[in-house]
Amino acid sequence: MSVFYRYAPFIQDYIYRNRWEELREIQVKAAEAVFDTDENLLLSSGTASGKTEAAFLPVLTHLWENPSRSVGVLYLSPLKALINDQFERLEGLLEEAEIPVTKWHGDASPSAKKRLLRRPSGVIQTTPESLESMLMRNSSSTYNLFSDLRFVIIDEVHYFMDNDRGLQLLSLLERLSRLIGFHPRRIGLSATLGDTANAEQWLCTGTGRGCVTPVVREKGRSVRLSVRFFPIKQKIPNSDSKVLLENYYSYLYESTHDKRCILFSNSKGEVEENIAHMKRIQQQRGSERDSLYLVHHANISPALREFAEQRMKSSELPVCTGATVTLELGIDLGHLERIVQTGCPLTVSGLVQRLGRTGRRGGTAEMRFAFRHDMSLPPQEFYKEVNWDFVACIAMILLYTRERWIEPMFLPKLPYSLLYHQTMSYMASCGEADPKVLAKYILTLGPFRHVTKEDYLVLLRHMLENGQLERGENGGLLIGSRGEAAVSNYEFLAVFSVPDEFSVRCNAEEIGTVQTPFPEGAQFALAGQAWEVTELDKAERRIFVKHIPGISANMWQDTGNEYVHTRVMKAIRDVICSDEQYGFLDEAAAARLTDIRRLCRNGGLSAVDSVVPITETRFAVFEYLGTRASAALVFALRERGFDAAVWHSRYFPVCIEVNTDMGAAELAAALAEIRENGADKYGFIIPDNCEISGKYNDFIPRELLKKQYVEDYLDTEDMQRNMERHGTGIVASP
Repeated sequence: MSVFYRYAPFIQDYIYRNRWEELREIQVKAAEAVFDTDENLLLSSGTASGKTEAAFLPVLTHLWENPSRSVGVLYLSPLKALINDQFERLEGLLEEAEIPVTKWHGDASPSAKKRLLRRPSGVIQTTPESLESMLMRNSSSTYNLFSDLRFVIIDEVHYFMDNDRGLQLLSLLERLSRLIGFHPRRIGLSATLGDTANAEQWLCTGTGRGCVTPVVREKGRSVRLSVRFFPIKQKIPNSDSKVLLENYYSYLYESTHDKRCILFSNSKGEVEENIAHMKRIQQQRGSERDSLYLVHHANISPALREFAEQRMKSSELPVCTGATVTLELGIDLGHLERIVQTGCPLTVSGLVQRLGRTGRRGGTAEMRFAFRHDMSLPPQEFYKEVNWDFVACIAMILLYTRERWIEPMFLPKLPYSLLYHQTMSYMASCGEADPKVLAKYILTLGPFRHVTKEDYLVLLRHMLENGQLERGENGGLLIGSRGEAAVSNYEFLAVFSVPDEFSVRCNAEEIGTVQTPFPEGAQFALAGQAWEVTELDKAERRIFVKHIPGISANMWQDTGNEYVHTRVMKAIRDVICSDEQYGFLDEAAAARLTDIRRLCRNGGLSAVDSVVPITETRFAVFEYLGTRASAALVFALRERGFDAAVWHSRYFPVCIEVNTDMGAAELAAALAEIRENGADKYGFIIPDNCEISGKYNDFIPRELLKKQYVEDYLDTEDMQRNMERHGTGIVASP
């Protein structure tokens, strides 16, 4: 029987009304997996390939044919905006079937939540933080909500996989399963998975089920890429400098004006700066048809973010929105004509996500990259004069267009910050707990399967000593006075750090938040406009402002960590060492690449020798290893008596700087020995201040943080496997 006729009648009607000519391959295979197996399901295909419908249509058919006695589908998303977008798509589909869909997050309707609690049914859309709140604060209501849960749908799986937030989600799903007494089926959706094997492992954690991952033949699509380079002279401010910088902004304006597009940048400050200049140029030039320039990032108020999303979907005017990662994910913004990116995307995955926002439904995907580089910096070591993000962007484009390569997700083993968090969350839900019962419950959650009982005991003792926990009269564990302060804070629900911020208000309207308590009279940028402070209320953490003309600046603290994969660094090496010219580079970009290649050759960098002398006692080692492998090589060299440290350009681990009196030959011999024999990372001498970022690290014993650093930050296997075989002209395969 055709999959179409297996769908519920209201879904067949929906397909007819929307004039679908046929079901896509991914929709057919997903339906067969849902209808004919009892396994989990992973759907990985490009943006706008029909993944959401592929998951929901058979799942909703299940609910239609066999109604659930509670909420039947739990949909989890990393962003509220994505929930709001999916809510609109689902509401129309489910209206005739009388299957309710309810948004459940901090900005959602309280009355809708109350209705669902009174009569649990249908689909609930939420975030990990809201699910955390349910499990912590009212387990009986949570049981009633999900007692007959059938499916868990996790959107943007790749966004969750390699961080504490994703591990938190896995912990919560296992806790929910223990509460209701069974494991609902899981369905994961993603447009950017380089390796589905570890995604399957992640998705199935703790369920005891297998996973079906349909292989889909995706139709090739036309891609148009271009990279422009703008040399500027920031350190020598004069009329020429202004012209050079204006050329850069003029290009951004010409690329975005009269287009439906997104102007992506890697920082909120740059987003604000770019949009301010786009508005300025539009006002100066005048136009028969003005574009609408908007801003969308995490520090903009929810109302203004939703305004930007709605305008992008429905405005008759051309709309350009400056954005960070908040518009990288799968919110349906309608037909976008172009993506413009300033600087290099943080990852190949990010590049693919952003490129996928355009060229939907068979059109040509167009993405323009713009780089500006200060050419007036004083002379220094050759590798410090290279703008590595420009080279990295070329490398990432080649990795995707020629190899369709995307970073595989990294699965951490010792997430101690999350271990503290889930311990406190569970304690908040159950009151008093026997230490043995607590250890058995927590350590059998999938994300903590590599944590030993001994290490957990060390953590619990530390928590007792610091007032996070205390002993009850019967010897059980209770949340202590200091722990109560942490758990009762609203921010406890999230496992990612959020800096202390001030709410910015113009009259009664909230504009967004900033980290700096700007004093009265100060001017700053937010939401694509300039503001002047009229009043600062430090006690209430509020800044009152009035709108002013002109351009102002603002900066936000960067709280993220980016880990570069070794394959990206090897691709950077290939670009540097090659003489190939790339058609997607404009004349200035091609000239700059030629200059960089010449600069590196003249500096002594080659494909057959990784050690470059800087002075008689100072060397730069170019092994082109990723973040974790580079860090491991530093410790391996230190173990052999070399003073070594990674030199980063932004977050790219360009080389390892070594200070030594032993000479180049001894250093080369040490590298050859490490390549041949590897290194035991568990024998490295780790400084006390080494740790991987974690929101609750202050509550973790130093010895555990050092153990986590060794296990999850140092990759000696990747190091040894990818060190260069120098002196022979042969380069190891990545």
